[in-house]
Amino acid sequence: MLEDDSGALTGPFRGGCLSGKERTIEQKTSPERVSERLVADRKIRAVAQAGSYDTDNAWEGSRPLFVTFERGLQSPQIEVRAGISTERFPYEKLELWRDWDTARQEAPLALLATSRVVYDPTGFYGRIQRTLWNLKASELAAYRSDLIFQAQEMLNLAVKDHTAPGHGPQEQLLALADARDVALKLLYPALLSYLHAWPEFEIRLPHAWRAVAGLRFPKAVYRLENLYGFGGEAEARRVLLATRGLGLLEQERLARAAFQAGYYDGTVRYLRDETARIHRGDLERWAFISSARRDKLGTLLGVTRSPLGPAALDIVSELIEDVREGR
Repeated sequence: MLEDDSGALTGPFRGGCLSGKERTIEQKTSPERVSERLVADRKIRAVAQAGSYDTDNAWEGSRPLFVTFERGLQSPQIEVRAGISTERFPYEKLELWRDWDTARQEAPLALLATSRVVYDPTGFYGRIQRTLWNLKASELAAYRSDLIFQAQEMLNLAVKDHTAPGHGPQEQLLALADARDVALKLLYPALLSYLHAWPEFEIRLPHAWRAVAGLRFPKAVYRLENLYGFGGEAEARRVLLATRGLGLLEQERLARAAFQAGYYDGTVRYLRDETARIHRGDLERWAFISSARRDKLGTLLGVTRSPLGPAALDIVSELIEDVREGR
């Protein structure tokens, strides 16, 4: 169910009923029908469902997500149709990722570990999952060490690129964006490796990291939160309003659903990171965009609530040590 900017219902559910044509389209694109179609495709050698949709942790914003491995595919692809996403991988990866040393270098480990197998005639998908869920402590420690090393390398690069003398506002914003990227993509998974757990729950990440890691690793979680400048319902509302006119329609719809469900910090985290990803070009030419655009982007990024420039990178440096020490 979609909403326009005023909150009114739009799309095929408007008016409370579906036309015959709309009902046929909906039936053809239901998750069940998509699953059946994928399994019946001879090129596809494994199918799984991922994400919170149709699980005990589902919420109003959960969307169906399928994972497939296909013959004849040259590179990974993401396909979205009628609100149903499919992450497609070459069949060769299904064979290669059975090996842990290969998988930890290139595979989407959290996606594979937390997905639910639908079709696996070779048994390779199940073997990958058993490997991931039965890693030895030494293997997890080596994986964690790899992630910390990558984080340190990215931090060093960010310090070099964004903190030299003469740098201005754009470098401060880019440093913040890079700091969040390192923390979320490398250091949070490294932290979870102590628990033999994997990142889950998409837009609800702040709520998940508090529940999963907050009691065990309070210092690390505190620094993660500090990077995002959360502010509860009021800040989530401000950030949502700032999305208008920035080409963030799909992001705004999902964030609005999270807001209405009460995931305020999840709303903020998601829009901060999506803004930095989609509008990095604007950050790089900050001095040359309009003041109105700067105001909106500044609100979305949280420039008045978050550490900027060297301060953001210092937090990442401290977070690296917290993750290394498990605190």
